This record gives sequence, C-alpha cells and structure tokens, in this order.
Amino acid sequence: MITADVIKQHIEASLSCELVQIEGDDGYHFQAIIVSSKFRGKRMIQQHQLVYQALGEKMKQDIHALSMKTYTPEEWTEKP
Repeated sequence: MITADVIKQHIEASLSCELVQIEGDDGYHFQAIIVSSKFRGKRMIQQHQLVYQALGEKMKQDIHALSMKTYTPEEWTEKP
C-alpha cells in the first residue's frame, strides 16, 4: 500500500516544486496541493499531466484516486 509520504517524494523527485502537500489515509485515495513554477503558462490539464508523469507507474498501479489542486507560485501567493 502506498502512503502520502511516498507520493510526495515521487513528485518532489521528478518535478521542481515550491510546495507539495498530500493527504489521504486509506492508501488508495489522496488529495494534493502542488505549487510549481513549471505550471506557469500551462492549462490545468497540462499541470495535472506533469504530476501524472512524475508519478509514472504509481498512478496506474498503486494510486486509485488523486485529487489535485495545482498552482503557480504567484497563484499560491495571491490565494486568500
């Protein structure tokens, strides 16, 4: 069973991020907040695809559901 910490480590290892927060305690369903400058100029679907690429096979085998909120550093700073 995969943990939130393992997901966080995989994202941080493959994608330059300012912030990665992962929650989920059942081993299958997770929620993520990810802030990365790599998201600049990209649509939400493209941002999510970057995260899926970072997780690679884990997304197909170990993670049943990953709900994401992705932000550029500027969007995160402006967030209320």
